[in-house]
Amino acid sequence: MPSGNPYPLGLRLAGRWVLVVGGGAVATRRVPALLDAGARVLLVAPELTPALRAHVDAGRLDWAQRRFEDTDLDGVWLVQVAIDDPVAAEAVSAAAARRRVFCVRADDRDAATAWTPAVTRHGPVTVAVLGGGDPRRSMAVRDAIRGFLEEVGKAPLLSDPALAEALPSTRSGRVALVGAGPGDPELITVKGWRLLTEADVVVADRLVPGLLLDELRSDVELVDASKIPYGPARAQEEINRILVDRARAGSFVVRLKGGDPYVFGRGGEELLACAAAGVPVTVVPGVTSSIAVPAVAGIPVTHRGVAHEFTVVSGHLAPDDPASLVDWAALARLRGTLVVLMGLKNLAAITATLRAHGRAPGTPAAVVQEGTTGAQRLLRSTLGEVADAVRDAGLRPPAVVVLGEVVTVLGADSIT
Repeated sequence: MPSGNPYPLGLRLAGRWVLVVGGGAVATRRVPALLDAGARVLLVAPELTPALRAHVDAGRLDWAQRRFEDTDLDGVWLVQVAIDDPVAAEAVSAAAARRRVFCVRADDRDAATAWTPAVTRHGPVTVAVLGGGDPRRSMAVRDAIRGFLEEVGKAPLLSDPALAEALPSTRSGRVALVGAGPGDPELITVKGWRLLTEADVVVADRLVPGLLLDELRSDVELVDASKIPYGPARAQEEINRILVDRARAGSFVVRLKGGDPYVFGRGGEELLACAAAGVPVTVVPGVTSSIAVPAVAGIPVTHRGVAHEFTVVSGHLAPDDPASLVDWAALARLRGTLVVLMGLKNLAAITATLRAHGRAPGTPAAVVQEGTTGAQRLLRSTLGEVADAVRDAGLRPPAVVVLGEVVTVLGADSIT
C-alpha cells in the first residue's frame, strides 16, 4: 500500500450495505458498532459465534452461511474482513479493490485500505483515534479523552511516563467480576468501564452490550462464554478454569456479565473458584435488569402507597420442578411487586401457579423484552392473560416480567 497519513472521515452508513466476512471474535466486536450506525449488514461466514447468531435470530442482519463470493460486494459501501486466513482475506480485499470499495482487514492493517480507529462515545459525540499503527497508543489517547468527556477526573497525559509503567502492574494476575448492566452500553459503571479498558482478557456473556466489546483494544483476548460447550455445570467449570488459568499466567481478566454479577449471574461461584486458586478478585456491581428494565419501561418496582416491597425471582425452572427453590405459594400471598427473570419459557406455569395460590387474575402484568436497548418492546396485560399475550405477540428472551399494581401506577401511555 502507498505510504501516507490516513485521512479521517466519519462514514454515514445508515441504510447502506456493509459486508462483514467472518463470524468469529473479531466480527463479534465489530458488528454492534455497524448496527448502531444503522448499516445494513451482510455477514458471510460458514459458522457464527452465539452472539452473532443472536443478531441474526433477531433480524438485525443478513447471514450467508458459506464462504465469500465476489457477488457479495454488489451494492456494498464498506467491507470488514474479520478472518485470520491471510490468503482468504487477501482475496476479499483484492475483490474490494477492483470495485473501489474501502476494506478493513483484521489480519493485516498494512494491506487494508481503511483502518478501524479506537472509538469512544459520549452521548451524541463520537471520538475516533488513529495512533499511526500503534493500537496501544490509540487506546491510551482514546481513554484519556473519554475521561475528560465523562468528567470523572483528569486522565493522564501521554507525555507522562508513569502511564506506560503503571498499566502492567495494575493489570497483571487478577480477575474482575464486572456487571455490564441490562443492555444499554452507557449503563455500565465508570469503574467497570475503566477496568474493561485495562483488561488483557475479557470473558463475556451473550447478554453483555455489544458496543462495549467494540471498544476493546485489538490485542485483548475475547472469550465468548456463551460458546463454551457441555451442560450448564460443565460450562461453568470451564469458565472458572479460564479465569484462573489466564490470571495465573499474569493476565488481568475481566469477567463481563450482563446485569449484576450476583443476580442470577453465578458470580459467587466464580469468586469462590478464584479464591480457592489464590487469585485476587475485584467485584464491580452492575445495574440489574430486575430494576432497570421495568424503570425504563415506565414501571417503578416500588411506589409510595402502592408497593412497599419487591421480590426478584428466577423463573428458569417451572414451579413443579423438583429442583426449584422458589416458594411460589408464599409469593402469591405477597401484596408487593414480583419481578421474574428468565421466566418466559415457564410463564404459563408460573402465572397458573400464582393464581392457584390466591393471586388475583386481574393483577396488572407487564413484559419488557430487551429493555434499555433500541429493540425494547413492552407488553401490558394481566396475570390471567399475560402468558397468552406474550405468545401471540411473539416476545422472546431476554425479557423481564413484572407483576403488581406498580405496572399501571404511571399510566399505560407514559412510555413511548
